Amino acid sequence: MNPKPPVFDFSESVVVVTGAGGGLGRAIAVRFAERGASVVVHCHRNRSGADQTAGLVRNAGGSALVVQADLTTVDGTTDDGPESVMAATVEQFGRVDVLVNNAGVYPVTPMMEMSIAEWRAVVAANLDSAFGCTQAAARRMGEQGRGAIVNIASIEGSSPAHGHSHYNAAKAGVIMLTRSSALELGPKGIRVNCVSPGLMDRQGLEEAWPEGVASWKRAAPLGRTGAPHEVADACLFLASDTAAWITGANLVVDGGASCRPLF
Repeated sequence: MNPKPPVFDFSESVVVVTGAGGGLGRAIAVRFAERGASVVVHCHRNRSGADQTAGLVRNAGGSALVVQADLTTVDGTTDDGPESVMAATVEQFGRVDVLVNNAGVYPVTPMMEMSIAEWRAVVAANLDSAFGCTQAAARRMGEQGRGAIVNIASIEGSSPAHGHSHYNAAKAGVIMLTRSSALELGPKGIRVNCVSPGLMDRQGLEEAWPEGVASWKRAAPLGRTGAPHEVADACLFLASDTAAWITGANLVVDGGASCRPLF
């Protein structure tokens, strides 16, 4: 007889969401809170946004802790950076069950106009931060004998976009970091997966980029942009026991746009 299917119950779980001061990170944090999780809301500079997210987490029924840190600091110290986030999490809640590596930046710069400083800043914010947080969280999860890590990649990690060579490369690195981490951390009981979103709707997007949004809607079989909560739901699934035998996967959440033939 098959066991009873598990439900998305995170009432006993502690979830760390990086870059949760707004946008997708906020949606992810609130979604976990709606399922009963205690949520650590990380931010770098947007403390007021993180405080607002924490309020929404509490309103949704979860406990919240705001931690401010520069995740590009990956030298292993506890003064700042990934290690300090996980240390604060354990101090407050006693454990780390789920990590969602969402923090990142998304500038647009043509490759031939890009400085090495711009390249390094984007790679650090999107890829170095995921590596540092994965390593710091896995130290705690390994002691517990289980844990789940979900990295936010992008469809641009597989299909590059103009003006995003630094971002494209960083997100491709996140996808491979996911697979490499799954390989090495699986024996410790830690699952690692990633979600690759397509174009998500946000306030003012269609007004600011009407031709791009229209092109996307024509390309996507579902005919629309995505909503942050739809990506958050994918994170919820991959972190849950429903996905207990899934690790090293890249779940594309793009309304089917990646299905479109190139020729």
